[in-house]
Amino acid sequence: MLQTKVTAFLQHHAFKLENKRIVVGVSGGPDSLALLHFLLQNREKQGLFIVAAHIDHMFRGPESYEDALFVKEYCQQNRIPFEMVQVNVPEMMKLTGKSAESAGREVRYEFYYKVMEKYNAPYLALAHHGDDQTETILMRLTRGSTGMARAGILFSRPFHSGTIFRPFLCLTKTDIEKYCQEHNLTPRIDPSNQTEVYSRNRYRLKVLPFLKTENPQVHEQFQRFSEELQADEMFLQELTVQELNKVVKKREASEVTIDIGLFSRVPLPLQRRGIQLILNYLYKEKPADLSALHIDQVLNLINHGKPSGKLDFPNGLKVYRSYGDLLLSFRKHKSELESYYFILKEPGRIHLPNGRQIQLQYADKETLQKGANTAVFPAESIKWPIIIRTRKMGDRMTIKGMQGSKKIKDIFIDQKIPLQDRNTWPIITDGDDCIIWLPGLKKSAFEGMNPTTKHYIQFTYDKLTSSRGHI
Repeated sequence: MLQTKVTAFLQHHAFKLENKRIVVGVSGGPDSLALLHFLLQNREKQGLFIVAAHIDHMFRGPESYEDALFVKEYCQQNRIPFEMVQVNVPEMMKLTGKSAESAGREVRYEFYYKVMEKYNAPYLALAHHGDDQTETILMRLTRGSTGMARAGILFSRPFHSGTIFRPFLCLTKTDIEKYCQEHNLTPRIDPSNQTEVYSRNRYRLKVLPFLKTENPQVHEQFQRFSEELQADEMFLQELTVQELNKVVKKREASEVTIDIGLFSRVPLPLQRRGIQLILNYLYKEKPADLSALHIDQVLNLINHGKPSGKLDFPNGLKVYRSYGDLLLSFRKHKSELESYYFILKEPGRIHLPNGRQIQLQYADKETLQKGANTAVFPAESIKWPIIIRTRKMGDRMTIKGMQGSKKIKDIFIDQKIPLQDRNTWPIITDGDDCIIWLPGLKKSAFEGMNPTTKHYIQFTYDKLTSSRGHI
């Protein structure tokens, strides 16, 4: 029965066992022991090379070590190469703060890869079954997973230079237990599988039995759902990648910028997947608390937010909206840098944290320069010291050619200065703390030339020169 089901399942996926070199993950429990036995039964007629890999996670002390000895003895009796490793996962959890599931999975796959390399075996067989599939899909939907993650456990996927495959996804736990009985297999039983401490066990013990009363073959429906969703997602993701290539303005290892105007024209289903792909790209290891809600927040910031805004995501990822751009970044941006306050008691140069400089120098009327990045003041009217600082609450300035004064905040908004740039934009004041220049944006009513003045102080705002420090 099991042989027939698994053979048909492998044929459905166009997967042939013949002449493959396979590492089998074997815990000693019913599922993995049945998988090892199944492959063993096919070893000669299919020309298989099989290696058993066992990890002692050291959760249960001597009892878990006895599991390892059990698998080792079984392999010796059946002339199967055996590899094992002991890893103190509980200690690893304390040091890293990772969950038991996350830490255990990390050490397992690292070990599997080493065994595959050692034996030149490009295939890794794991014993996940149909009930595992049902539980996984339900857990991920409940948690808020998106995209391909909702499809649950894949039959096969690339793993380093090899492939992971799971031939038992077509079976139920009951199918596997019957197989063990029929072939006189006496697997080890992990008592922790019956406790409700782990969320998976709660689904297994409470939700799955109800579903099986509604439909004993419910695992087949979930497997069909998984495969259909995988196919749909692969197609939609191909379309999404094509659209992202049109809207991404900048892409680096820890930062991505997209054009909001172009992105907003993309169909909503592809927008969602586009944000998901960007998050997958930026997060090398997806945080457990990252969910579909975060994608909704990004879309809301794009479609319904103010011209400028910011979101804080897990593990320090920041999402900024600044007018026509959306920036997702792990970098510490300008708006998060410390404020600065420089004092010049005479002409000189100040290097700013934003990679530019402010320079003050004496000039005659004939040598003065003009432009948005220069300002000139009669030398006799300058009230020293000159202060170069970041903005503070309530800052206002008189603007050349206008009556009254205007808030610096409103000037930034009018000029559409990105939110992440405002907190480090230089404000120039005189000794009375009167704002006399907002470099690159606005000049004050005090700036300019007059007929009787011969000597001026010229301010310039430009990129840093090769010199270092400030004078």
